[in-house]
This record gives sequence, structure tokens and C-alpha cells, in this order.
Amino acid sequence: MSEAVIRTVTSPPDLLASLEPLLREWLPRQRWFAGKGRPVTGLSLVAATDLLPADSRLGLHHVLVRAHQQAAPAGAAAEGPGDCYQLLIGTREALPPRLAPALIGHVTGGPAAGRTAYDALYDTRPAEVLLEALRSGARIGGLRFERAPEQDIRAGLVPRLTTAEQSNSSVVYGDTFILKVLRRIVPGVNPDLELPLALAREGCPRVPAPAGWMVADLDGRTWVLGVLQPFLQGATDGWELALRELAKGEDFAAEARALGRATAEVHSALARALPTVTLGHAHARQLAGGMTARLEEAARAVPLLRPYAPALRTAFTALAGLAAEGRTWTAQRVHGDLHLGQCLRAPDGEWSLIDFEGEPARSLAERRLPQPAVRDVAGMLRSFDYAAHSAGVRGTGWTESCRAAYCTGYAQAGGRDPRTDPVLLRAYETDKAVYEVLYEARHRPDWLEVPLAAVRRLSVPEPA
Repeated sequence: MSEAVIRTVTSPPDLLASLEPLLREWLPRQRWFAGKGRPVTGLSLVAATDLLPADSRLGLHHVLVRAHQQAAPAGAAAEGPGDCYQLLIGTREALPPRLAPALIGHVTGGPAAGRTAYDALYDTRPAEVLLEALRSGARIGGLRFERAPEQDIRAGLVPRLTTAEQSNSSVVYGDTFILKVLRRIVPGVNPDLELPLALAREGCPRVPAPAGWMVADLDGRTWVLGVLQPFLQGATDGWELALRELAKGEDFAAEARALGRATAEVHSALARALPTVTLGHAHARQLAGGMTARLEEAARAVPLLRPYAPALRTAFTALAGLAAEGRTWTAQRVHGDLHLGQCLRAPDGEWSLIDFEGEPARSLAERRLPQPAVRDVAGMLRSFDYAAHSAGVRGTGWTESCRAAYCTGYAQAGGRDPRTDPVLLRAYETDKAVYEVLYEARHRPDWLEVPLAAVRRLSVPEPA
């Protein structure tokens, strides 16, 4: 891989001071900002680098900034003293109308005084700078841009920022590549790069192989900043596809079955590529204890959940009981946040899995722990339920058809039907529904009825 060094200077130390009043207002309004509902009390600079010469008409600053807020709710993942965010800030003398949605504010002091600051990912030229850095393997200050040796990244691809609702930002380059720019970042090995690389080495075709990645080397630690992957042109995400079929009154079982096969293939490849472990009594008891603790926290925060808590707890005590009898389970690396929106169906009908970052609310260490593969299965089963409710479908016929077809497809490709381990599956599905109740109560109260319907179903004891 060729290596280029782009001329760079560290951003002036007073840059953040001049931007801080604007960022304190702008950051909490962003979809990817994790600390919703808590005012930003201060910002501290982690690192800042100029990606374009400071004296150019267009300024481009790569900024890692830590947002300090009031105390987080009990149970929230703690990565350190305030969440660290990756920002790409452009500055211009005047902002053209096409960049109005990217506005951060007008800078009145410091090195960018008199200029307008904006989210540079909306702009073509800054996005081109990132792709060129990846293409050439650039080192820019503490930033390192890597390209997979077998990947050819063509210059001149036209960028566009995607508008899909997500917890990061994505730029598509000429329908050839998509760059996922991580927003809330932590030091260490990020599964969103680690797992696709491992699957690429294993030759798994169900996950797009990384073409390049951005990292920062700071204080002896590596921070993954972004991942470039092939763009699956013409692909439809599973959520949109399911809603489309629901609107037409069409059956989704065939797609669910194919998606189950794809999931099993990814799980099998991960089990071959990375170590697996056996969960014995102690580990399973700890697992059930964590689920119980999350239930108790959610019940304290959401009064509507409290009447169902005792019945839901039996799913976790049943799991601990099986472990006490000597039952063991295999744990491996899994997707960690699998749902219909994390799956893409190509025009030829083949399914791919994307976004291996895991649940954003969990710490990086938790997201990298081996888990029973049933955890991903439970997440997908809950996603079918969400699709049906969001489309206004009453009754369980569509959902149950999808659930059965997905598990059948999984068994066809993976050799084991998740339904043959009903205690483990019910525990994970209950844990996921409890997580959803807490999330919806905090962020989307209008959606709270969706997981509450599942809670009511799961609180009814299953036939022996």
C-alpha cells in the first residue's frame, strides 16, 4: 500500500474555545448524540488536526472533543469522564444554501473569527479529502488512514451524505463505497472493524469486507474513527422491505427464512474465525443475574413495567436453574445488535449483515464479550414484532410466520434450530424486550406500546 503524507498542522489551541458556545448548543440536537436530555456543561479537547491548510478558503478541522454533562442515569455505560465525539468541522466565509442543514454557527472569536462553522460531512470537498486520504494511505498528524491491500479505491468518486436515521454518519462515494464515520468513540478494538475483518479473512460473503479504515493514535491507544466498505448498490434494508410487504399485505416468510440462513452462515464463520468459550454454571448464573439487574433497573424507571416484573423474572431464574443442573452453552462473538435495519437484501435476493458495532449503550468491553448466538436470534425475533406493530398489523399471524420461518432458515444453514433451546431463547428475548421498554420510555415514548405488548406476552408462562 502506498503511503502519502498530507501537509498538516495541529489546530490552534484556542480553536475549541471559539467554537465551544456553538457546539454546546449544536451537539445535543444531533441524532447521534448519546446524552439526550442532559445539558452539556462543558467541552474539553482530546485532539484537533487541520486536514486542509489553515489559510485556505475552506477550513477543515478534525476534532475529537469530550462532552461533559450532568450525571448519567443509573445503569448507563460509562467509558470515561464524558463521552468523546468525532467532529469534522468546516469553516467558510459564507455558507451556500445547499449547506444550510449543516450549520453549526457563526464564529465571533479565535482563529476562525468571522467565518461560519458547519458539519463538513455535508460538503463535497471535505468528503473527498477523507476518501483521498484512505486511497493513498495517508498519515495526518495523529490520524492514520489504512487501505486493505487487495482493495482498489478509485479517485474521483462523487460523495453524498446519507440521510438515514442512524447513530453515526455515512458518506456514499459514487455508489461504490460507503464510509461510516463513527461519532461517539472510545479507545480500543472496535467490533465494527474487528468482526468484518475477521469474516473477510474467513471468506464469508455475507458481510462486506472493509476496504479501508480511519484510526487515531493517542496516548499509546488506538481509536477507530471510521470504516470504508463496498456500497451494495440497489440493496434494500430489511426494515424497509418488511414494511413494504406489510403495506401490500404480502407474506414475508420466504425473506425471513433466507435471512435466517444468512444469520447462521455469519455465526458459523465467526465461530471459525474467533475463539469460542463454554458457559458453565458460574458464567450462566452471572448472565442471568445481569438480566435480572437490568429488569429491576427498568422497572424502577418505567412504572408501566412493574406489574409484569415478577413474571418476567422467571425467564432468568429458569436459565440459572438449568445451569445449576449442569447445562452448558457455547458462547462466541456475535453481531450484538441484530435487527431488520442491520440487514440488506441485494437485487438478486441475497442478504448481507452490516453494522457490527453492537448496542451503543453498552461499554466496548461488553460488546466484545462472547455470547450465545441465540442473542442475535432474539434480537431479530423482536424486530419482526416491531415491524408488524409499526405497520398497524393486529394479531400475531404475520409475526409468528416470520419467527418460524427465520428459525427454520437458521436451522437449515446452522444445523441447530434456536427453538430447541426455549429457556435460553426466552431469556434473551425477555432481556431484549426489557431493554426496549427502557429505551422507548427515554427516547421514543410513542413507541413504548410495542415492547410493552411483548412484555405482556412474555409474562405469560409457556406450556411445559
